[in-house]
Amino acid sequence: MAETEPSRSARRARSGGGAARRAARSATGVETARFITRNIPDFDLFSSEALELIEHNAETVLEEIGVVFSENPAALTRWREAGADVRGERVRLPRGLARKLCATAPASFIQHARNPERSVGIGGRSLVLAPVYGPPFVRDSAGGRRYATMEDFRKFVRLGYMSKWLHHSGGTVCEPTDIPVNKRHLDMLMAHMTLSDKPFMGAVTEPSRARDSVAMCEILFGRDFVAGNAVMTSLININSPLTFDSTMMGALEVYARANQACIVSPFIVGGAMAPVSVTGTLTQVLAEALAGIAYSQLVRPGAPVIFGAFVSSIDMNSGAPTFGTPEASQILYGAGQLARRLRVPFRSGGGLCGSKLPDAQAAYETANTLNAALMGGVNFMLHACGWLEGGLVASIEKFVMDADQLGALHKMAAGVALDEAAQAMDALREVGPGGHFLGCAHTQAHFREAYWRSDLLDYKAFETWDEEGARDTMVLARDRAAKMLAQYQPPPLDAAIHESLNDYATRRKAELDVSA
Repeated sequence: MAETEPSRSARRARSGGGAARRAARSATGVETARFITRNIPDFDLFSSEALELIEHNAETVLEEIGVVFSENPAALTRWREAGADVRGERVRLPRGLARKLCATAPASFIQHARNPERSVGIGGRSLVLAPVYGPPFVRDSAGGRRYATMEDFRKFVRLGYMSKWLHHSGGTVCEPTDIPVNKRHLDMLMAHMTLSDKPFMGAVTEPSRARDSVAMCEILFGRDFVAGNAVMTSLININSPLTFDSTMMGALEVYARANQACIVSPFIVGGAMAPVSVTGTLTQVLAEALAGIAYSQLVRPGAPVIFGAFVSSIDMNSGAPTFGTPEASQILYGAGQLARRLRVPFRSGGGLCGSKLPDAQAAYETANTLNAALMGGVNFMLHACGWLEGGLVASIEKFVMDADQLGALHKMAAGVALDEAAQAMDALREVGPGGHFLGCAHTQAHFREAYWRSDLLDYKAFETWDEEGARDTMVLARDRAAKMLAQYQPPPLDAAIHESLNDYATRRKAELDVSA
């Protein structure tokens, strides 16, 4: 198939060199921190013996219990040809088969953004931060809790683009319920592609929507570039326990064939979709991840993939999921160790909470999860900002609060310097006993970068804070969001590419009207 003119324009836009990128930066004035490279050790909670036990048990689950690939004859054929025992839709994997297949998955990869300076490395010592994903509701101080609209979606994409510490535009940052289900993915992709120049995620709710995602990326980046590079990372949830449905697997097949990255992620509420014990849950998580990653490699060996682990516990009184609990952190730490032993990137964590409002409960639970994800070796953190009410709500104010706190993760991950300036011996000699360091040469030279400082929280004296309206954090976040949105300017995009993307979305919507 001949390459289209917009595709050639996309390639030229990507190869415009440093001058073009500098022009884009000066046009938008938006600063984005580079994705995190950890200079601190991972927290290894489990011993080697414990991990080997979990790995042995996971292989036993795959061999004796098996997994279901429902309504997917092609998947059953692939497994049968690979040596699995397939009976009906139940697939049992001989011990070691899944791990052998997983060996072709890359240990790390680059997800390219249309602005090359915002491409991200996923795997190894990296940590990439992406916003909330999937809520059908939004909340803000003006409108309260309501069903999400496409304009809400665009607002979140703009805020994500403007947020310094957020590396990724994400995917379904909220579910725009004012657009039909079979069409909304086109508008969401348009928003990510035109309102931001950070990396983004593709659609997974139906295989044809994944194909639309690939096609639109071929317009944005150029067909040849997409064929050889990952430009999307998409979320493939497993229907836990031990079931792989045809919708998600169909999307995975599209992306793997196109060499695009998938997060293979068990979706577990402990006690409901997995055993109540940490070790039992980790066994199931590993078994499901092994089967899903292995299947991606059956579709295309070498396709980029991420080991996902989304696990919450359950309140045994109400049945509601809980977040920020010790058990969830223990599972995260263990899953991270298992992913590193498998030599694939790891996804977990985020600003998770069960609170209905951006209140103290939300802050405690969110901080617990963010810190566990940092220490647990997460490479791709979905839901890093904006999550409320167990994932049912995307909150404007919490998005801004969380995005600000992500700066603390950057600072913590950098580790502690030991160079001559950090040792500060000159300052200690200059000040001596009984003095103070406010005016010494070392302080004057280094105070600007010495401490991380929130751009949102209030550090003023009580009198000043009171005179300025005694604003709490919710109000500060509301005002900051309004300021960011008022200052927003879209990143430059070639007009021919923009037109071609719009034409594609319009044509596909018309086709979907006919087929509905």
